[in-house]
Amino acid sequence: MKRYCLPDELKGELRKLYGELYKGDGQDTARKIIKDLKNPTKVISVGDIVTYNLLSAGLVPDISFVDERTKRVPASDQILHGTKHPRFKTITVENPPGIITEGLLQGVSEALESDSPVRIFVSGEEDLAALPAIAMAPISSVVIYGLPDEGAVVVRVTQSKKKEIQSLLDRMKCKEEV
Repeated sequence: MKRYCLPDELKGELRKLYGELYKGDGQDTARKIIKDLKNPTKVISVGDIVTYNLLSAGLVPDISFVDERTKRVPASDQILHGTKHPRFKTITVENPPGIITEGLLQGVSEALESDSPVRIFVSGEEDLAALPAIAMAPISSVVIYGLPDEGAVVVRVTQSKKKEIQSLLDRMKCKEEV
């Protein structure tokens, strides 16, 4: 079974920006991001707030990851309802904090194959979902994830970005595999 675990020594590395930071929170920031997208292959959003803001600004992501929580507390009803869209097919995966499970990886894979937008509901935590999303997404996709109290980060998927993230994933060994 393939899974990745976040060791303490990599936590600092995950705080670095892997894309461009759009400061601010809300629909204005989402509109700026949408304006700059330039026809990506896939748009992938990670996090309830980012997904909510993109949908509110008129963009339906091809794949969105939500866990119905924001900053570790339950998201508001407005956010909960705002991240659901009639076109979404929902996949539910189990994913504990600090881990990327095989279920999450399969969810990403299944969502990438889908012709309709997919909402991946993560029972647990979706914080690390951006990593496999970047590693697995087709070239010229964008992955947008939230940076609490700062804004949203837009990662343009290139071959070198995929390699960088895959090498990070390769260092995320689970204790029982070491």
